[in-house]
Amino acid sequence: MSSADVIIQQLMNGVTLGGMYALIALGYTLVYGILLMINFAHSEMFMGGAYVGLGMLLWLTNESFPASEFFTGSTFGLIALYVIVFAVSALAIGVLGVVIERLAYRPLRHAPRLAPLISAIGVSIFLQNAVLLWVDSKALPYPMFFPVKPAITIGGATLSTLQLLIIGTSLALLFILDTFISRTKIGKAMRATSQDREAAGLMGININYIIALAFFIGPALGAVAGVFHGMYYGTVVFSMGFIPGIKSFTAAVLGGIGNLRGAMLGGFTLGIVESLGAGFLSTGYKDVIAFGILILVLIFRPGGLLGESVVEKV
Repeated sequence: MSSADVIIQQLMNGVTLGGMYALIALGYTLVYGILLMINFAHSEMFMGGAYVGLGMLLWLTNESFPASEFFTGSTFGLIALYVIVFAVSALAIGVLGVVIERLAYRPLRHAPRLAPLISAIGVSIFLQNAVLLWVDSKALPYPMFFPVKPAITIGGATLSTLQLLIIGTSLALLFILDTFISRTKIGKAMRATSQDREAAGLMGININYIIALAFFIGPALGAVAGVFHGMYYGTVVFSMGFIPGIKSFTAAVLGGIGNLRGAMLGGFTLGIVESLGAGFLSTGYKDVIAFGILILVLIFRPGGLLGESVVEKV
């Protein structure tokens, strides 16, 4: 494989990885944009989505399930299988996000900022250990019913059908969310709430509903990314959320936390840079590159690539 083919291959891998980072990063930026809070429990939404997706896959394809042959016996059945898996994972984790907001964050809404931050870390540890006790500490294989084969070949580089699915679905979900936030009435209410929560409440916007909606959408997207991660790497484990969660937070900061398009840009940028670094240096440098980017951004452009400097009025 020539150097040009290696670059193209790593770019394709980077876009695939970046799509997953962007989906997770949106959860961080949605919550921060409205509450100015970093939800460190968001990485466990990603992990939870992977486990719910795994459970649905095993249940629907088990021979004892009446329609298992339908789901695995035809292309239409496979499409229906994965639509159900993604929908159930997103719905279940979205509802979990709303419940967590109601129980762990809403009572602390008017507390000093450190209180909800500590609560988020506590929720993260609680969820991780709950899954550890419920399932096991061993990594579980993620069954793959979707055909994994080269779909596009450019020179010596290839893009598999699974990579196409991840990239296409990620871009579609990002476009739908961006359109929802910028064009709909509820999206305008979310933007108004992020600008001034108290003034938005005085204008008749149901603040609790808007915040709950942000806590539903973010975890739902994180769950989709979790299912993709399980399919892409072929395994799930209770601690799988930590590193992708921190990297997605890095992506949100890189793009400008609180800015949806910035989170998307940061996710794809981080994925591509990380893949190029792994391809030309070593896979061991992936985490070094990600966290090096975070440090550089915080030092030289703390507002992120698309963020704006906020001038505090006296």
